[in-house]
Amino acid sequence: MSLIKKELTEKSGFTMEFSVSKEVYAKAEMEAYKKNVKSINIPGFRKGKAPKAIIEKYYGKGVWFEDAINACIPDAFEEAVKEAGLDIVGQPQFDLVSDEGDIVLKAIGFVKPEVTIEGYAGIAVEKKVDAVSDADVDAEVENARKRNARTVEVTDRAAAMGDIANIDYEGAVDGVPFDGGKGEGHDLTLGSGAFIPGFEDQIVGKTVGEEFDVNVTFPEEYHAKELAGKAAVFKTKLNALKVEELPALDDEFVKDVSEFDTLDEYKADIKAKMVKRNEDKADAEVENALAEAIMEKLVAEIPEVMFQAETENFVRDYDNRLRQNGLDLSTYFKYTGLTLEALREQMRPQAEKQVKMRLALEKIASLENLQVSEEEIEGEYKRISEAYGVELDQVKGMIAAEDIKADMLVGAAMKFVKDNAKIGAKKKAAPKKKAAEKPAEDAAEAPAEEKPAAAKKPAAKKTSTAKKKAEPKAE
Repeated sequence: MSLIKKELTEKSGFTMEFSVSKEVYAKAEMEAYKKNVKSINIPGFRKGKAPKAIIEKYYGKGVWFEDAINACIPDAFEEAVKEAGLDIVGQPQFDLVSDEGDIVLKAIGFVKPEVTIEGYAGIAVEKKVDAVSDADVDAEVENARKRNARTVEVTDRAAAMGDIANIDYEGAVDGVPFDGGKGEGHDLTLGSGAFIPGFEDQIVGKTVGEEFDVNVTFPEEYHAKELAGKAAVFKTKLNALKVEELPALDDEFVKDVSEFDTLDEYKADIKAKMVKRNEDKADAEVENALAEAIMEKLVAEIPEVMFQAETENFVRDYDNRLRQNGLDLSTYFKYTGLTLEALREQMRPQAEKQVKMRLALEKIASLENLQVSEEEIEGEYKRISEAYGVELDQVKGMIAAEDIKADMLVGAAMKFVKDNAKIGAKKKAAPKKKAAEKPAEDAAEAPAEEKPAAAKKPAAKKTSTAKKKAEPKAE
């Protein structure tokens, strides 16, 4: 028996004393000697050859204590926790109580809090599903046409809005060129609003091979203060003009881009997929609303260590996603200006929700006596194996069946809440098309190399670490 005594304290705290037997400690002490003897020099002995007793006489008998006791703690603590029936959260603090005879240690930490929750069955929420209009379907079809457009060179007319102009340019303020204000062979879609306001308009009407000046003024809010509000002249040459030619909207186009034979079939499939997407979006919003309601009904004194641990889990997961895209946190911080502490602050609110949601759903699963069968657990193992391309036995070695079961019970509890919710369906009319808005005027990127901007929220998308040639574009 490893457990000596336990005591639960306020706010989900605990203290527990447990022992490590003399025999177990002696074995760990010998392992510590074998591990460290190779690096120990004792006068009169070759390096690494001094007997254990001689080293202890020279350095003191406690020379092995730290390594030995650290090796003993995990198994002894786990055994004591099982005997005490505690559900530990976070990493406890360990203190030595006695080293006479059996080693006695004290653990101080936190347990999963007592939870109460009521009124989780019959929560009223409204399910709002966006309607799909013919205009929405036509817009999707038009996007497909644009994805399959071909670029055709224009040689028989001047530049017009909508053309892709290939240009060389070099900007100057008061006759002095500035850093980042030069580009060669740049493709610019006229009317896109990508460059400084007024720049693209002055290319319209020019012919291929023509050289001309483009006169613009940097915005007052421009990030480079030395250029803000200044007039600039860009010496520009129009190298070539191209336009995107859309394919004809007919059955032949449909056959090329889909498995359907007619335009009507293609549109019907697009509409069905959009309806499904809107239904899924509405279902997700219902689940989010139910989750918020559940968290409001949760009553528990949650120890801070649970929020901290979950925040660190979020940070590790984010780091893993970055690494999958060829980055890491240090590189991400370099190009965004964020710090680890700032990232933790961003992750903290969602981590708190995750902790609260899991506590609430675990309690609901217990109250409703929800069960997960061995067959269902096996099926989840197989799903994970297939989803990640990992052998089934390997998955079972990495994830304990108890953890799989716990996660599935949480999912079952959420399903129970949703199945018993009072969900009022409401169709949302398709939004009316707004008139095209003029792209917001933004700071030109001409005078400085473009770098990734500081993100308000971390994203899992790949972030380029390469510096790009700056352009006189509007943000």
